[in-house]
Amino acid sequence: MALLLPLSGSRAALGLSMRQAALLADSGPEITAYDTGGTAAGAALAAQNALKAKAAMILGPVTAEEASAVTAQAAGRVPVIAFSNNAVVRAPGTFIFGITPSQVTSAILRYARSRGVRNVVVIDDTSPWSAAAALAAGRIQGEIGIDVRVVTVTPGQPLPSAGDAPDAVLLPGSGEAVLAAARNLKATGIQLLGTVQALDHRPAALEALDDAWIASPDPAAFGKFAGEFRARHGGDPGALAALAYDAGAIVKVLREKGALGLAGLLAETSYTCITGNARFRTDGSVARELAILVASPEGYKPVAVSQGA
Repeated sequence: MALLLPLSGSRAALGLSMRQAALLADSGPEITAYDTGGTAAGAALAAQNALKAKAAMILGPVTAEEASAVTAQAAGRVPVIAFSNNAVVRAPGTFIFGITPSQVTSAILRYARSRGVRNVVVIDDTSPWSAAAALAAGRIQGEIGIDVRVVTVTPGQPLPSAGDAPDAVLLPGSGEAVLAAARNLKATGIQLLGTVQALDHRPAALEALDDAWIASPDPAAFGKFAGEFRARHGGDPGALAALAYDAGAIVKVLREKGALGLAGLLAETSYTCITGNARFRTDGSVARELAILVASPEGYKPVAVSQGA
C-alpha cells in the first residue's frame, strides 16, 4: 500500500500530518509513504516507485496536478484514491476523495427542497469553490425541482435586494464576506444556506450564522478524530488529515477482508468515514453522506443526513 504525500518542500508539514493521520487509522506495516515534493513530477516518480514495489493501491496525492501525473503512471493497474477535490481529474480507477463543491451543494439544496424551498439565489464570489458550487446548483435544479439564479458578487458589492424575494440564498464561500452577507439577510425572511466552507466556531460568527442550514461532515465526528490525533501527535489536524485518516480506515477494512484492489474497493456499499460515509463509483466519483447542520449561537446541531451524492 502506497501513501503519496508532500513530505518535503513547502507543504511538508501538511504531508507529515496526513501521514500521521493515515497511520492512526491503520498502522499496518504494509503502508509505505512516498514523497511527492508537492509537484507533478515528484508525484509521477513516487507513483513509479510505488508500482515497482507492487503496491496494491495508492492513497494520494494531494493536488489535482499531482493526481493527473499519478493517473498517467498507474494507467489503471491499481486504484488511486486522490485527496484532491477537483472532479475534473477523476478517471476510471482514479477516485476524487476530497469533499467537492458538487457534493455539498447537492446535499444542502436537496435538504432545502425537502423543507419547501423552491427558488434559490446562489452567490458566486468568483472563488473557484463558489464558481463550482454555482455550476453544480444549475445542473441539479431540474432534477430536484428547484429554481436557481446565480448572482456573481465581487468583493464589496451588496447582495441582491430582498425585493427579488427568493426563498433562500446559498453562500458557498467562507470568511468575512459570508458573515457580512449573513448579517444583511437578518429579518428578511430569506433562509440562509451554506457549505462546509462557512463553518466558523467563533461566537461572533455563530451569532451571524444563526439559523443557517449548512451541509458539512459532522463536526462531532471530526472532533473525536481531532482529539485522538492531538493525544497521539499533538497539534490540530486539518481537513486533509481527516481525509487521510479515512483513506487509512478504508485500507484497513479491505485488508481485513482480503479484498485490496479495485474490485474490493467498489464492492463495499458504504465506508464509515469521519468526512461522511463514502461509496466509490466506477467513473472515479465518490458518493458521500453529509450532515445537515443548523447554526445557533451555541454551535451547530445536526438535523439530517444527506443521501450520498
